[in-house]
Amino acid sequence: MSKLFGKILIVDDDEDVLHALRLLLKKHARLVHIEKNPERIPTLLKNEDYDLILLDMNFTQDVTSGREGFFWLDQILELDPSAVVILITAYGDVETAVRAIKEGATDFVLKPWQNERLLATLSSAMKLRASRQETTRLRSRERQLSADLDTRFQDFIGGAAPSMRRVFETIAKVAGTDANVLILGENGTGKELVARALHRASKRSDEVFVTVDMGAISETLFESELFGHVKGAFTDARDDRAGRFEVASGGTLFLDEIGNLSLPLQAKLLTTLQRREVTRVGSNKSVPFDVRLICATNMPIYDMVQEKTFRQDLLYRVNTVEIRLPPLRERPEDIPLLVEHFLEKYARKYQKAIKGIRPAALKKMERYHWPGNVRELQHMIERALIMSESSVLQPEDFFFAGDHRDGQEDGIVFDSYNLESIEKMVIRKALDKEDGNISKAADELGLTRASLYRRLEKYGL
Repeated sequence: MSKLFGKILIVDDDEDVLHALRLLLKKHARLVHIEKNPERIPTLLKNEDYDLILLDMNFTQDVTSGREGFFWLDQILELDPSAVVILITAYGDVETAVRAIKEGATDFVLKPWQNERLLATLSSAMKLRASRQETTRLRSRERQLSADLDTRFQDFIGGAAPSMRRVFETIAKVAGTDANVLILGENGTGKELVARALHRASKRSDEVFVTVDMGAISETLFESELFGHVKGAFTDARDDRAGRFEVASGGTLFLDEIGNLSLPLQAKLLTTLQRREVTRVGSNKSVPFDVRLICATNMPIYDMVQEKTFRQDLLYRVNTVEIRLPPLRERPEDIPLLVEHFLEKYARKYQKAIKGIRPAALKKMERYHWPGNVRELQHMIERALIMSESSVLQPEDFFFAGDHRDGQEDGIVFDSYNLESIEKMVIRKALDKEDGNISKAADELGLTRASLYRRLEKYGL
């Protein structure tokens, strides 16, 4: 018979019980340790990681009340909160059993036991142990993934400009609360960086941070993605699936590009936020959630309210506190800090001995209008560092949109500064550069595929 159980510890002051259990279980477990003296439990747990612990309720000091068993149950769970403990007694009753489960025991077995029933109990307990280990592994993985993501999003640099100092001050005031936050700003200004900074400084920092690109979710998948679904709810629903609100419960939910939602989807989102519960597609059961909500958009949300394309009541719901991120052209004082940061970052990444940048190049950057904001600056520094053969970056190492040079295929000359005209021109240029590849063009522009498709439709490209 295969070994169903892993390592088992049996603690009982009756040697006959110990040997009987050892004889029964050694055929089913990889390791069986028996111990008569409960005082040795702390030492045993420090030296071995047991999958199951069978603990007697009554020892020599008190053979009927079970108080010693409860004491040692507490000691075990203090040493190992994930321990799977099954209590054994000859004086069991329903009240004692209920208390045992409430205090952390996995199950309760009466002496004399039936072998088949005991094995079935241990089998169920072993499944619980495996489930707890998997949960612990997934939580550790989640924390590591979140830490890795946060490492990528540490490029939140600034503070020389008064407008950015105000942003940092607001983050410091708001982060410790559960207030809903709306972040407004152009593409590339760092809205997700602000959201992650709020999460890291919050009381929920040890919990999950879930990002949802609202602009990338189709009308048909909106409810399934955000609220979840049950098996068989629709053709491709092969399993039960939790939505983003359930997954983020206890942590922070970041809804990016919220201004892209249609009015019907805005109504569904508003209802969910008001009720603080979701109902999975195909189910009638409501599931409560507890999230700290952060939203962001690059769209003129207040104009949209006036135009009745965005619900005013939803806006009130999501912007208890509002953070406006200034575009880079409005905070040129921060450009030297950003340049220094990205130079150091990419010099280390590409192992290049770049010592700095010429003042003339910095001056040129400070005069540039930065349509792509910090994201454009970051890409520009990375490209210049890769291509430069000098130890100090020169003005000619940088190419700015609007420059027109012989032999420069990337050059774009603006006939006007109308933002829609510029956006249309830049999208067309990115598509030409990537030979029509939507994914690559979207990445070049710092957009999602869905966002790029919307713009292509808008401009008839």
